[in-house]
Amino acid sequence: MRYIQKHITLVCLAALLLCVLLAASVAGTKAVAGRRYQPAEPTDVPVLNYHKVDNIDHSLVLTPAEFEEQMSYLAENGYHAITPDQLMGYLKYGRSLPDKPVLITFDDGYADNYVNAYPILKKYGFTATIFLITDFIGADERFLTWDQVREMQKNGFVFGSHTVNHQPLTKLSPEDASAELTESAREIERQLGAKPRYFAYPTGAYNLKVEELVRQAGYRAAFTIRYGQVGIESDPYAIERIPLYHSRKTFRSFYCRLTAASLLERLSIFKN
Repeated sequence: MRYIQKHITLVCLAALLLCVLLAASVAGTKAVAGRRYQPAEPTDVPVLNYHKVDNIDHSLVLTPAEFEEQMSYLAENGYHAITPDQLMGYLKYGRSLPDKPVLITFDDGYADNYVNAYPILKKYGFTATIFLITDFIGADERFLTWDQVREMQKNGFVFGSHTVNHQPLTKLSPEDASAELTESAREIERQLGAKPRYFAYPTGAYNLKVEELVRQAGYRAAFTIRYGQVGIESDPYAIERIPLYHSRKTFRSFYCRLTAASLLERLSIFKN
């Protein structure tokens, strides 16, 4: 494993060198130099973004073996899973976090999150946050049931909203977007006994108007699919995540995205 990780690290460093050269070629332009970037804080937090864990050949689907390889790596290398409340406590109030914090998230609420991912997460002592499309929960066999959700909640998992029907909020009227936000929250509260505090944008689509609607709906923070780690300068209603995909080299991609995120942000390559 050490040899494999060393090889992967060399590949990542080579990719980073290419990124540095590309960044340097435009560093003198106002478009790049117009915004000041500060060094990432030592406690910047990676927020991992998954969807499905199943034996299906699709870019958004990790196999159980791939997912376990990633969770095993996190456990063996001293990462500690945190909750969104812990993350926001750090961002807003400077509360301490465990060493090497990581927030594990899933979008949509697929049934395989319970069948395949849940046992693996428990094996390594991790919890996760799952953003639910409420009209699909308990109504579509591809998705979780409310009983499964309640069981996972009792074991430390957090559930947030991913709207009622997974419609991109930027394409809806303010009234319809607001309804997606409030009705999904109302259903989660009815089923779980507490109003959800966190939201994830369907398809990652958001803008300042949508952010304001999310705030008005009572959510404490919202998560994007924009690549990056979360630091003290992050917008609570545009939280960065590290999207993870299946590929020919799934673990190498995971390792590079996880371990290179801080350096890439310092070079201003993925930050908008």
